[in-house]
Amino acid sequence: LAMTGGYNPNTSEFNRATQAQRQPGSAFKPFVYLAALDNGFSPTTRILDAPLVVDQGPGQPKWKPANYTRKFYGPSIMRHGIEQSRNLMTARLAMTVGMPMVQEYARRFGIDDSMPPYLSMSLGAGETTLTQLTAAYGMIVNGGSYIAPSIIDRVQDRFGKTVYRLDTRDCSGCNGPAPASTGAIPPELPDTRTRVTDSASAYQMTTMLEGVISRGTGQRIGSTGFAVAGKTGTTNENTNAWFIGFTPDLVVGVYVGFDKPRPLGKRETGSTAAVPIFGDFIRRVMDGKPAIPFRRPTGVNLFTINPETGERAAPDEGNTIIEAFKPGQRPLEKSSSQRVIDVPGSSTTTVAQPLPGLY
Repeated sequence: LAMTGGYNPNTSEFNRATQAQRQPGSAFKPFVYLAALDNGFSPTTRILDAPLVVDQGPGQPKWKPANYTRKFYGPSIMRHGIEQSRNLMTARLAMTVGMPMVQEYARRFGIDDSMPPYLSMSLGAGETTLTQLTAAYGMIVNGGSYIAPSIIDRVQDRFGKTVYRLDTRDCSGCNGPAPASTGAIPPELPDTRTRVTDSASAYQMTTMLEGVISRGTGQRIGSTGFAVAGKTGTTNENTNAWFIGFTPDLVVGVYVGFDKPRPLGKRETGSTAAVPIFGDFIRRVMDGKPAIPFRRPTGVNLFTINPETGERAAPDEGNTIIEAFKPGQRPLEKSSSQRVIDVPGSSTTTVAQPLPGLY
């Protein structure tokens, strides 16, 4: 609908939406989790939230990522890793799926074509633009289909003839009589877009990002009365603050930061600086519009679970949430057990560029 890259092009032609390369921090985490969801994990897979020491090789200091709270939470379901923006869970998940896979998802979603294989990249230590990251979230809500941001959809000459059209799909039945008058089946446009993630994984991630707003780092948005999801991002010394959020039909990206990166202030995080901007904007846009749910793909099943344990909830159990599972996936029963994802030993050797303070 719109893009704002600055106050006034006469003052500065620098477009902060398309040209400012910034670290996304935790706003990148959903793509690490998507890689896991596409490879058999579910929102209730348990990941160990505990101290992690990464050996970077001879002569290099050990890398010790930490959570924003500086606390450890033990075995936690993947949903918590997104909702509460847990660094230790995300780093372990990246080590489990492998940094080459994380690199591939960054490339696939158009976030970063040349991400190095450093483990810290999984916590958003790379760089991207607001436009690129917003488009990547658009691919999630669009069911995993690739979307290229565009400013011009169609160009017509002075006679009304279309000389350029962004959408080049061919609709063989679109020029015929109206289906309502003939009883014919409405024509369908073929979806020729590249698939970047499984549609069921995209829906699972969408529900996890809804939890960011209802229970996690995006709670400042408050009750809206319509479906909304998103993720915060904050980088070291509160230099960059992000929130990328969406409804079923609209994606909005908010970035707060200086042209010459420097701290915004001690309490200026994605939750405090970017979320209120998004909340105010999305309420105005959605005012008077019907509330529609996020589109659930065929085959995805919903179960009532305990949000802390990921176990299937008893019929009379309180404090429950609805969780999405792919065909073949089910929540844990209370009498069952599940392995906790960890890495071998308390110290592991991998490539990790130490950039602390990414939340």
